[in-house]
Amino acid sequence: MTTDATAHARPGDAAEHPVPPPAAEIAAPDPAAGPAATPAGRQFAWLLVAGVVLAAFNFRTAVTSVGAILAELRGGLGMSETVAGLLTTLPVLAFAGLGALAPRLARRFGPRALLTGALLAMSAGLVARAYAPNTALFLLFSLFALAAGAIGNVAVPVIVKRYFPDRIGVMTTAYSTTLAVGTAVAAAATAPIEHLAGDWRLALAAWALPALVAIVPWLLWRPAPAAPGAQPVAHLDGARRSRLAWTMLLLFGAQSAIAYILMGWTTTILAADGMSAAAAGSMLGLLTMVQIPVSVVVPILTVRWGPRPTFLVLMACYPPAIAGLWLAGGGPLTWLWMVLFGIGTSVFPLILTLFGLRARTPAGTSALSSFAQSGGYLLAGAGPLAVGWVYGLTASWTVPFTLLAVLAVVLFLSGLYVTRERYIEDELPQAKTGLSTKARKRSPAGGPKPEPCHDSAVDHSAVETGRRS
Repeated sequence: MTTDATAHARPGDAAEHPVPPPAAEIAAPDPAAGPAATPAGRQFAWLLVAGVVLAAFNFRTAVTSVGAILAELRGGLGMSETVAGLLTTLPVLAFAGLGALAPRLARRFGPRALLTGALLAMSAGLVARAYAPNTALFLLFSLFALAAGAIGNVAVPVIVKRYFPDRIGVMTTAYSTTLAVGTAVAAAATAPIEHLAGDWRLALAAWALPALVAIVPWLLWRPAPAAPGAQPVAHLDGARRSRLAWTMLLLFGAQSAIAYILMGWTTTILAADGMSAAAAGSMLGLLTMVQIPVSVVVPILTVRWGPRPTFLVLMACYPPAIAGLWLAGGGPLTWLWMVLFGIGTSVFPLILTLFGLRARTPAGTSALSSFAQSGGYLLAGAGPLAVGWVYGLTASWTVPFTLLAVLAVVLFLSGLYVTRERYIEDELPQAKTGLSTKARKRSPAGGPKPEPCHDSAVDHSAVETGRRS
């Protein structure tokens, strides 16, 4: 590929970047060009950014707000330990089931209507479950409360790929950081709200307010008109035949399983090692807080350095963290193990970034994100349940920590594969054929033959280097 930007290429600038290849299908124009370059276009672009960020804040509040006052909740509803265990697994099941439906819903209603409806359902579910008279209705309305998170997990990467194709790192930073902030704020603020109000139901219902606020930008935003010749986003079938998709599923599932095991069992492990409940809770809070600043830099480093160097830095934190918590949990260096776990589990925003980088089209991003997350969450849900089951049988932490180490190995091996530059469309014949057909249609009659859609990494970096110059 020959462009003016090639002249600006420097040796060593062949790092991977998020700019789609020339034949990539973009269903809406770049917000930095065309209609978005006008003041009205920029206004709508900022509304879209605000919509993504505010929605992300709410994607985990329905989960962590329950954990903060679980004792009061169980007492108020007469909930058994078995049902409480189901309640902790319900988010994973919701993310897997509803996440699988998200691409179909997005194609039918569009991202604006989809996220608006999801946030409305979340608001209604948060209020309804807070005042549910029994456990069965509480669980039912919890599914509504989890809808926004389940759908947003899949929809937001597609929106970023479609409307911000050359800002994937920055937008994923904003999304993942706000997600981490919302998770931490709901966990930290629900108990104080319950204490001040003297009502655990009001403390749970209060999180419907930020969900309603997040709807406002989506009501005001209007998608930019399609660029001349742009093709509508198509449905990409056959993700289950893609090796990349299955490896992304393992990557996402192993990372989420480790995170859910740590969130569900860290305080129990530390208490068994002699740490007080308050101190154990503060260590879990430290792990969560560390993820916030790390989530800011990971997507940007993923784009600038490339996914593999960033991934290897994060993975280097797991061996000492697992060994330290296993052999010296509850000791004076427990804070260090929590910090290392917080950095290691921040591979999550890297994976979110890869959903955009491992697809050439919005349809590919949707298919990859949906397949990896729906199956990955099922794998993740088995992690905490397996730890509880094994620990109940053996009264020993040896097998649970062995499971944690095995998951880290799966995470490492799958990450090595995924962090190499490859695309899901290249593994699906019908996707490659579709892209080639569109490229031919855009080529003028009698003009030069269109270039292949699988450009080299050097060609890609030349374009990006030219943009930065």
